[in-house]
Amino acid sequence: MTPTTAELSRLLFGPDRQRVHEPWRELTADPALHSRPEAPVADRIAASYRRLRQLNAHTDPAALAGDPLLLAALHEWTAVVDGGLTVLAGIHYNLFLGTLLDHDRSPKRPLDDYLRMDRTGTFLCTELGHGNDAAALETVADYDRTDRGFTLHTPGPSARKFMPNTGPAGGPKSAVVAARLRVDGRDHGVFLFLVPLTGGDGRPLPGIAVDPLPERPGSPVDHCLTSFDRVGLPYEALLTGAHGRLADDGTFTSAVGSKRKRFLTAIGRVTVGKLCMSAAAIGGARAALATAVRYAQHRDVAGARPDRRVPVWAHRTHHGPLLDGLATAYAMTALHRAAAECWARHDPAAPEEPAAAERQVAIAKGWTTWQARDLVTEARERCGAQGLLTVNGITAYASDVEGTITAEGDNLALWAKAAAELLLEDPRPAAAPVTGGLDDPAVRQGLLRTVVRLRLARARARLREAPAGDGLRRWNAAAPDALAAVTARAEHDAAAALLAWAEDAREDTARSLLHDLHRVFTLRRIDAHGTLLLGAGELTACQAAQLPGLQERSVARLSEHALALVDAFALPDSFYARRPITGPGYQEAFVHSG
Repeated sequence: MTPTTAELSRLLFGPDRQRVHEPWRELTADPALHSRPEAPVADRIAASYRRLRQLNAHTDPAALAGDPLLLAALHEWTAVVDGGLTVLAGIHYNLFLGTLLDHDRSPKRPLDDYLRMDRTGTFLCTELGHGNDAAALETVADYDRTDRGFTLHTPGPSARKFMPNTGPAGGPKSAVVAARLRVDGRDHGVFLFLVPLTGGDGRPLPGIAVDPLPERPGSPVDHCLTSFDRVGLPYEALLTGAHGRLADDGTFTSAVGSKRKRFLTAIGRVTVGKLCMSAAAIGGARAALATAVRYAQHRDVAGARPDRRVPVWAHRTHHGPLLDGLATAYAMTALHRAAAECWARHDPAAPEEPAAAERQVAIAKGWTTWQARDLVTEARERCGAQGLLTVNGITAYASDVEGTITAEGDNLALWAKAAAELLLEDPRPAAAPVTGGLDDPAVRQGLLRTVVRLRLARARARLREAPAGDGLRRWNAAAPDALAAVTARAEHDAAAALLAWAEDAREDTARSLLHDLHRVFTLRRIDAHGTLLLGAGELTACQAAQLPGLQERSVARLSEHALALVDAFALPDSFYARRPITGPGYQEAFVHSG
């Protein structure tokens, strides 16, 4: 790496890079961990489970499950080489093993089989009729004090667990299953239970039905519908904690009065899962951009003269969208790092910290995964027909990113909750305006902050103007601006995190490039919000006139350093070796005849 690339990479992966990222980078450099898109679906699923065991042999599973930064980094790197492995690892280490570690331990519920991966863990929460409203799920677990055990049952079609990886691939499996805890018919809310699903032959145990779901686009996983017909469970199957415990005689105690809060406490691992989804989307988006940028350096097209050919990168119409994408990718990474650090360091006992940290994670998850979808689409288009070939990898990212948008909480549902919370906050007084030209990063940050304030002010006004007594109608009136405020908050926070990197840079060229990335990123957003800002008198006509020139000058400077910007992603050589268009010899990659 050049000094510039090394410095960019240092900032991208943080001061704890050697502990958090380097193990996964080294592991995913092994071609054995790379997906083979040409293989049959069943073989690809089986291979992802084999890779999961290979990964397990190189890590401390309990330590991994307990470290949100390590878990997120795992997703960031495995998403680049095998989306199926990424899904399986997230379920086993975070949702399954992490959940077991977060609840009360029991000597009758040893973890050895899961740590050695003699049994693979999965997580059964959402149901066919209950996705974002999982707190209303129907599966029940009735306690019998005489037998000192539970009966787990699926009462109807809508209660079937919807789409866990419960197929026969991957060997014996156990699951953490969400079900309503009932004692003498009294519903104490949704709790989690440890349930063995399949035996050594991969077949479901008695009383358990598993029906494979149709194939979906992207990296394949053995998604299924799963239901229970009066399956008996021992007393120790119930996962307990301060949110709820059950005595042998059926006496229920809880430090949490609300059933909904008990459920949210039980599934607390979903927040770490949001970080993992952000990381996976970012890893895939960066890989797609690196592929497109490299291809553009050696894909020659006709020049101005008939006897001259130039790289397609030379055209502003080609490199401009990709440089916009790189600016966004750097900002996405910076925002994700800030959210992950916030969650890893928050104090669960502090009155406001957990809710604020959880909201920051939710906002980051929604924004980064949506942005990743756009970036991967742009990268695919810039590669033309070559981008459609599965061997070049981009189409897998395009499909896999859809899963990150929906998993661990659908983005729109997460943002609706965040928007409502922002509306209920006390309005902050307008900050003193930062005067100056748009070349000043403080001015640009101030304008992005102003967009958040203006959007929230409009949403609150519409909430007040809507007829009283109809909560849904009032929310519908406020929702468009409230959701726009969440977008603006994400953009502001991402830009602030990127600017902090620029100010922390120790090498001159890296610092200059980061300031240009920040300039491109913020000016694009200010331009998009121009009508709002001009109408409120927050953006002057003089400043608006500066926008095009400032953007173009930054794009021109960045265009000369595109390879340094993508080399800083530190993708291993084996990644590029598997993607023909990333090298100058791509035209011979598919020629097998003499």
